[in-house]
Amino acid sequence: MSTFLFSTAYFAPVQYYAHFRQSSDPVIESHEHYIKQTYRNRCIIGAANGLMSLSVPIDKSNSEKTDIRDVRISGHGHWQHLHWNSIESAYNSSPFFEYYADEIRPFFKKEPGFLFDFNEEIRIKVCELLEISGKAHYSMEYLKDTLLPKGYQDFREIIHPKKDWREVDTAFMAKPYYQVFEHKFGFQPNLSILDLLFNMGPESILYL
Repeated sequence: MSTFLFSTAYFAPVQYYAHFRQSSDPVIESHEHYIKQTYRNRCIIGAANGLMSLSVPIDKSNSEKTDIRDVRISGHGHWQHLHWNSIESAYNSSPFFEYYADEIRPFFKKEPGFLFDFNEEIRIKVCELLEISGKAHYSMEYLKDTLLPKGYQDFREIIHPKKDWREVDTAFMAKPYYQVFEHKFGFQPNLSILDLLFNMGPESILYL
């Protein structure tokens, strides 16, 4: 049995779902302290002017010692509108945007409360669209990396926007696939799972 440990993530990168699909017993860390500048509240898409980072604003009352389940999303700044407009602008000419838009758009019409719950709703929907099992366990306590049970593989800090996956995760292979702006920037690997879905559609599962 392969038990992979993941952090929560906002429209996580392809790398995340590639490993999630491989794990027979995925576990989502649900008792860590919130960590800034990670995929926990951001994703990266391929836009007309290059890579674009979309960040979910967090309530400023949250500190780095806040349990991830208690982190609230800020209701200020109309971020949902801005995120959806950016996604639509980046992918409206992709082969499968219209195919999936009605499944993704509702996440930007609601007023989410807690980041962890919001991310889980997204993960479950994405797994459904990828046609992979969305079942996962949640950690009952914070799992220290030095005390993980035998057989666990820890991806909480390996899947990270500031780390080069080529160096820290050699098990992940980012093979090229069609991208809308490939003619401008070449293939841009390991973007948000939205990039794979909108560009490859039902064939995304084969890529993973």
